[in-house]
Amino acid sequence: MGTTDTDTGAAKTGAPEDGGLGAAGSQLSTAPAEERGQAVPGSFGGARRPGALGAAQWLGREATGWLRWCWRQLTSMRVALLLLFMLSMAAIPGSLVPQDSIEPLKAEDFKARHETLTPIYEKLQLFNVYSSVWFSAIYILLFISLIGCIVPRTWQFIGQLRGRPPAAPRNLSRLPAYTSWRTGAAPEEVLRAAGSVVGRRRFRNHVTGGAVAAEKGYLREAGNLVFHIALIVMLVSFAAGQLWKSEGGKLVVEGDGFSNNLTQYDNIQSGPLFKTDDLTPFGFQLEKFEADYIRSGPQLRTPTTFRARVTYWEGADGPEKKKTIEVNHPLEVQGYKVFLLGHGYAPVVTVRDGQGDIAFRGPVASLPLEGANLTSNVVIKVPHYRNKDGEKDQIAFQGQFVPTLDLRTGTMFSQFPALDNPALILTAYRGSLGINGGTPQNVYQLDESRMKQFKERDRKTGETKNFARALKVGESLTLPDGAGTLEFTGIKEWATFQISHKPGTPGALAGAIAALIGLAASLFIQRRRVWVRAVAQEDGTTLVEMAGLGRSESARLPEELADLAVALQADAPPVPESDDAEATDPTDDDATTEGTGDDATTEAAGDADAARDTADARPARDAGAGDRDADAATDAADTDAADGAVAGTGDRDAAGSGSVPAGRAGAPDSAGSDDPVEPAEPADPGDSADPAEGVRA
Repeated sequence: MGTTDTDTGAAKTGAPEDGGLGAAGSQLSTAPAEERGQAVPGSFGGARRPGALGAAQWLGREATGWLRWCWRQLTSMRVALLLLFMLSMAAIPGSLVPQDSIEPLKAEDFKARHETLTPIYEKLQLFNVYSSVWFSAIYILLFISLIGCIVPRTWQFIGQLRGRPPAAPRNLSRLPAYTSWRTGAAPEEVLRAAGSVVGRRRFRNHVTGGAVAAEKGYLREAGNLVFHIALIVMLVSFAAGQLWKSEGGKLVVEGDGFSNNLTQYDNIQSGPLFKTDDLTPFGFQLEKFEADYIRSGPQLRTPTTFRARVTYWEGADGPEKKKTIEVNHPLEVQGYKVFLLGHGYAPVVTVRDGQGDIAFRGPVASLPLEGANLTSNVVIKVPHYRNKDGEKDQIAFQGQFVPTLDLRTGTMFSQFPALDNPALILTAYRGSLGINGGTPQNVYQLDESRMKQFKERDRKTGETKNFARALKVGESLTLPDGAGTLEFTGIKEWATFQISHKPGTPGALAGAIAALIGLAASLFIQRRRVWVRAVAQEDGTTLVEMAGLGRSESARLPEELADLAVALQADAPPVPESDDAEATDPTDDDATTEGTGDDATTEAAGDADAARDTADARPARDAGAGDRDADAATDAADTDAADGAVAGTGDRDAAGSGSVPAGRAGAPDSAGSDDPVEPAEPADPGDSADPAEGVRA
């Protein structure tokens, strides 16, 4: 009650609640002093002083606290994985819904067939997913999250590289991998040889506290950093590719060509930072297109050959080179890629007007109405035309080109995509084409609103009907009233190409390769530490102890430790042990405890994971007080790690406790056993202990 009264009185009188310690007591706590203002529960701002200035200061602390909290959340691994998942999910609509920038024709067809969904999709930007606001937001947040994750980890990794491996724990026998033997070499010679052995195995090492401390596997963390940096490189490359990209299409008939300037594209999409001056000069000419199709079986009409033979040049007057473009094998020139997309047929016609003069001559590309058999729509516009009276006029032809016509089917559609029985079916119009009004027109479509179809009288019935003819190659038609003629002189093939330039593609490829390398390094490289201690014994020999600790569990650590022990034996050969080895058995808990007075060597203080965390976080220390602190911290955690260790070749009693390292004769079966121990037979010098057999995993 007295305490309560005192506290209450202090609060009332405004006395500081420091327990009577005054200024010294106020430095023991970071909590806000309530006498200086009003504390707001659940806020980052702490106490709020009276007045406008106090409110402004509190608001600043509150805003700063929230910003720090948001930054910590954004740069956490959990949020980074969530953003990666969201980015992958956000890309799904871009694969399901036709994109205006990738497939404009399919996108227009989708909009025409789904009039109800189209307004909703347009508001959600589903026709432009990869440039939408919501996709860009996820993209940018992921970019910031990766940078916020990499920067502190990079500094931490640099600090680890500048540091030294930590000193050896006092009781090495309790580490997951351990072996020991006695040798006649002096401790200094053993440590010097051990440093040389681990150094040849690319361990970073130094001598401290009478032991060699070595560490290896820094490339694991380096691989992790490379992986994250590679992700940033990929994101930056993708962004650069979208900002400076140019991507357009071009239909080229055999014998014609393409030059890389803006007027040559049929359609083009570009990034917001693209400029027409960025177009690199090059060009190509389509020499021949080749396509063969399967004529029977379940793969009927499937192309077996689909390639375009072109001649290309670099620059305005570069030398000509030959190239065959196939699906997924584009032409690469000047940083551009020319992809082969599709093909069709272009009937070659000659049109003469009413005066007998040639009004049009050349191939006319026909666009497929259906993709399987290439039945195609044909539009021929003749703007410069004179009728039989010499008056200026305009005419047009519209119809279908059929690669394989079979009248037995009762239809005018093609039955196969190859040129087995080609036919050109046309009707004719006269009037105004509407090309002089300044409004752009599609060259593959005919506006019939201001034109009239030619008529003719049926010879059998005498009725008037629309004029139409079906022509084979070499045949011609004559328009009514002497309006002119059209001759079907041949067939050429055409191909459509996509000319794409994305400057970020090489960077994205390099980032992807680096990400795979970094991921492999972080998965398959193990961070591990090895200690070698050499202690002079009373009998004149030197006890050599070797132990290893890995950051993650791995069966390779005992094997590597055994290899190091075998290599060290060349300079520190083992000698037979005497019967009094029991007195200096490093694995005997009682012997270890005597003379140390440190209860941490006999009690467990954490599990094996805590031991590894302690070892990883412990900085390198010099001999003296620092080594003693490091030993105590490590020994406390090593006890429990040793309890789970499995003996390599040592004997176990019925209770399964203890292990006998190689080279120790007459060691007790259990530290707590009351049974007498039979003295071991004298060891044969030729049967000296093999450290590789005594490594405990």
